Amino acid sequence: MSSLASAAKKPRLAFPTHPQSSQTIGTHSGTFQADEATGVWLLRQLPEYFNAPVVRSRDLKVLEPLPIVIDVGGEYDHAKRRYDHHQRDFGTKFPGCDVSKLSAAGLVYLHYGKAVISEFYPHLGAGELETVYQKMYSSFMLPVDAIDNGVEAADEVRYRDSTGLAARVGRLNKRWNEPEGGETDDERFARASKLCGEAFLSALSHIVESDMEARGFVEEALLKREEVDPAGEIIRFSAGGMPWKGHLYELEDKYQIEGKIKFVLYQDQSGMWRVQAVTVKGTAFGNRVGLCKAWRGVRDADLVSTSGIEGAKFCHAAGFIGGAATFEAAREMAKLSIKEGNP
Repeated sequence: MSSLASAAKKPRLAFPTHPQSSQTIGTHSGTFQADEATGVWLLRQLPEYFNAPVVRSRDLKVLEPLPIVIDVGGEYDHAKRRYDHHQRDFGTKFPGCDVSKLSAAGLVYLHYGKAVISEFYPHLGAGELETVYQKMYSSFMLPVDAIDNGVEAADEVRYRDSTGLAARVGRLNKRWNEPEGGETDDERFARASKLCGEAFLSALSHIVESDMEARGFVEEALLKREEVDPAGEIIRFSAGGMPWKGHLYELEDKYQIEGKIKFVLYQDQSGMWRVQAVTVKGTAFGNRVGLCKAWRGVRDADLVSTSGIEGAKFCHAAGFIGGAATFEAAREMAKLSIKEGNP
């Protein structure tokens, strides 16, 4: 997709409608986590297990006759529909990702993820489906797997995030000092699974309906980069406010120009032109090139005087973004910053 006119053609989230399944899904009883809550929700979107009842038990005699069991039973065997990951010798990872072993959710996603995505976006082409499948793993499923397997997000952890999906699911379990009565454990698990499903669909719809369409705009801008800057280091987006960083890195690799683009230009909702530094791949704050050091934290008339650029409006103190009244002024800010060459 390469124009705003294509927005009307983009896929929209649809919800599966199947008869309730007569199958039963098994998982473990007791304290629940995001991995089996997510895995159960994924399965219950498929025709074979649509809204299927869930049995939560650790008794193998109860689980053995069930058609599918996840996160319990000590066995991973796709042919037998057994998806546990707690075995000593278990080491299965998502293809192309070496960060973490799979959890129960990851195993379900590995085998059924594309089918689940197709339930909500049935008109995705094969290539689009594969892209969405990969992106949903890296952005949503991988954290579920990693947290369940005890893989830290960084070598040095400066703080703990209690706002993520795993923490929110954890808080749905009965507290140690909670009075008797109220919701049953199974009712709490049902709420947790629903929460995981809502989070999954939020991530999925963003990828399909926003992120995937943005890729077309980024590719178009990349291919026209020399119209903006003869050196090909500045690109201009025809639409602002879209997710672009991940696409830019992937497309630079595709066209074998990794690290080439230093700044992107676009208009924000107020009409101001933004000039934003491209970060070093794999970092959140390390700029390939930042805006000129003398401009940082300066704005309006003082910035015009300091930079010599009529129309310059502001420069963030960290040097990663600035603003200008016109495209020409924004482009000049980018060019002079590239010439200075400071991160």
